[in-house]
Amino acid sequence: MEAHPIPGSSHVVVVGSLNMDLVVRAARFPLPGETLSGSSFMTVPGGKGGNQAVAAARLGARVAMIGRVGADAYGGVLTAGLEAEGIDCSGIAVCAQTPTGVALIVVDDTSQNAIVVVPGSNGELSAADLNRHEAVLAAADVVLCQLEVPNATVKTALDMAHRLGKRVLLNPAPVCGPLPPEWLAVVDYLIPNELEAAALTGMPAGTLDEAVLAAQALRQSGARNVIITLGARGIVCVTDEGVAHYPASKVDAIDTTGAGDTFLGGLAAAMSWGWALPDAIHFGQAAASLSVTRAGAQPSIPYLNEVRPT
Repeated sequence: MEAHPIPGSSHVVVVGSLNMDLVVRAARFPLPGETLSGSSFMTVPGGKGGNQAVAAARLGARVAMIGRVGADAYGGVLTAGLEAEGIDCSGIAVCAQTPTGVALIVVDDTSQNAIVVVPGSNGELSAADLNRHEAVLAAADVVLCQLEVPNATVKTALDMAHRLGKRVLLNPAPVCGPLPPEWLAVVDYLIPNELEAAALTGMPAGTLDEAVLAAQALRQSGARNVIITLGARGIVCVTDEGVAHYPASKVDAIDTTGAGDTFLGGLAAAMSWGWALPDAIHFGQAAASLSVTRAGAQPSIPYLNEVRPT
């Protein structure tokens, strides 16, 4: 990763989810019908959209968030937390009747996690919200979306960002099947993990060779550039330039929650600065490698001076 300059005027807009994470640590995941004793409990701001926005902001980008929270204590905490990170929250609406989304997370002694998400107010984000904040999207260099808000809203965001000439990134999470070709046509970078790539293609994607084949299948379906994250096995990237593998740094991981979101925030930030793709990927990987050495999602996300010491 070269020491490229970081422009102060670059801008990332994240359209997506805002959840409060309820995190339990236990020796292992419970079996069906089993009750386990946990070792700790934390209440931590999260949601893929919120995590990615915080990551991009801490890593040096100017960030705006478009999403929804409930008119409850969790919603107030989430919005205040984003504002404390310097994130523009003018695009966050408050739902009077629907509570803030929550994610129930179990982290085991191997640092793997299992997550159940209750969308709450995230399910109320609509195309009308995006139309009200078109000026926010118009100011972006990069627009980053996920699938924790309604699919119709995501498609509207992708279409608007593409029409406005922005670089469009889609993290297809969660996903349970192939995306329509018209989605792929307006996405510049499709960025699944191995499980999501398998769901999108019906092919295994756990090994490097399998991930390459899955990425090539996604390109044949209409995706222009595909980046598959493989955790400790690194990243596979397939573009018009060919196939590339980016190994992950070896670290002592204690909690992988939020690592993918940290990578995506770092990638989006670096792309907004105009960095070449290999440098942007290395930057996102460096941030993610630091995040897994810490507990929690947003609390684990590093700051720019930790990834690029001055």
